[in-house]
Amino acid sequence: MASQDLVRRPGADVEGQTNHDRLIAVTEVDEKDPKLRRSKRVASLDIFRGLTVALMILVDGAGGEWPVIGHAPWNGCNLADFVMPFFLFIVGMAIPLSLKRMPDRGKAVKRVVVRTIKLLFWGILLQGGYSHAPDDLSYGVDMKHIRWCGILQRIAFAYLVVAILEIVTKDANLEDNSTAGFSIFRQYYRQWIVAACIFIIYMSLLYGTYVPDWEFRVQYDDSPDYGKVFKVICGTRGKLDQPCNAVGYIDRKILGINHMYKHPAWHRSKPCTEVSPYEGPFKANAPAWCLAPFEPEGILSSVSAILSTIIGVHYGHVLVHIKTHTDRLRHWSSMGVALLVLGFILHFSHAIPLNKQLYSFSYVCVTAGAAALAFCLFYFLVDIVGMRNFFLPLEWIGMNAMLVYVMAAEGIFEGFLNGWYYKSTNNTLVYWVRKHVFVKVWHSKKVGILLYVLFAQILLWGLVAGIFHRLGIYWKL
Repeated sequence: MASQDLVRRPGADVEGQTNHDRLIAVTEVDEKDPKLRRSKRVASLDIFRGLTVALMILVDGAGGEWPVIGHAPWNGCNLADFVMPFFLFIVGMAIPLSLKRMPDRGKAVKRVVVRTIKLLFWGILLQGGYSHAPDDLSYGVDMKHIRWCGILQRIAFAYLVVAILEIVTKDANLEDNSTAGFSIFRQYYRQWIVAACIFIIYMSLLYGTYVPDWEFRVQYDDSPDYGKVFKVICGTRGKLDQPCNAVGYIDRKILGINHMYKHPAWHRSKPCTEVSPYEGPFKANAPAWCLAPFEPEGILSSVSAILSTIIGVHYGHVLVHIKTHTDRLRHWSSMGVALLVLGFILHFSHAIPLNKQLYSFSYVCVTAGAAALAFCLFYFLVDIVGMRNFFLPLEWIGMNAMLVYVMAAEGIFEGFLNGWYYKSTNNTLVYWVRKHVFVKVWHSKKVGILLYVLFAQILLWGLVAGIFHRLGIYWKL
């Protein structure tokens, strides 16, 4: 998804390119003649990436008015909870494609490390607290309270681990011949052994770590309890509730409570607010932990998130080694259904609840299964039926995902526009368009905000990305 440098690539869309050509790699360069650069991209993967970025913009912009598409306050899985695992699945699926033409392991490792550093830089800059866009016109962060984790940081961590794993375990002599059945699992069995180890480590720490009582200082400026210190009683192990889980404990010990996210989704849970699942004032008798920070992209949950990327890598292997559409779809869809069924059984049997903030194993299964089936649908419609033109705005977003993520999802462009106001900081072009063109026309804030996000953000940036695509300009890693 992520990139850093704006580059111009001639011949961005080669006419007469066959479906098979587009499926060979995410980006290939003719090394014999650097002037003849040719882009052979997986169109369905770009479209799926574009859809995921669009979903992020949608849930960030309209989730407050439509809780059903926002993050689940704790257990459960709403639309927003699919975004992160979809990104990780896509990153994983692209790894075998992007490394396929790099037989030199040293160069491949260097490329992966450099990309990881760039992702970390942008993640800390955008989500560490330095940028306050789009509504707050100030900037800067107190280093005593900088947030070290975030969306791009988690993607960087998962990408680094899984890409290095792919480089180390891939057999350089393994040919890309058609592979039948489940022999791909055998060919890459070492990756699945690592996945099993990650699963064991995560589950052992989640259920085996003792969580003692802990304290925190309220950091909300507008809270009547600002500056007060509260104690949370735990003294337990194996709990998956908000205050006493091992995920939060490990983050508090390693990151420090001052460096964690201060507005977790659990603030909208029933113990905290009367208007749950909406965000609202806390109950007078709300437990103290409702005011505490929690890192939804923390250390232990990011360890579990590696599994989503490994599953994506497997789907990339299928794309590389299996040559027929039917065999690919059969393999992908059967595995996707199996993951969905396993995840739902774990959740509804109350063995392991679906939980995005803990990145529980049932959550890994359900979201990876959903990602698999969603990609199968796009693959069928785009690469088999030939409906690529119908999804062009999503494909353009997917090809320039970092640009759209930074400008739209992180609100940098709106923040720039809000810097030009008349008399009051509320009197900006963004505010006027949202209020007069959308909310007032529909006489509904909920509908108006939803349409504003769909048209003035997602569709607008889809068209902007399309213009950049025509010009051959991409924000690349």
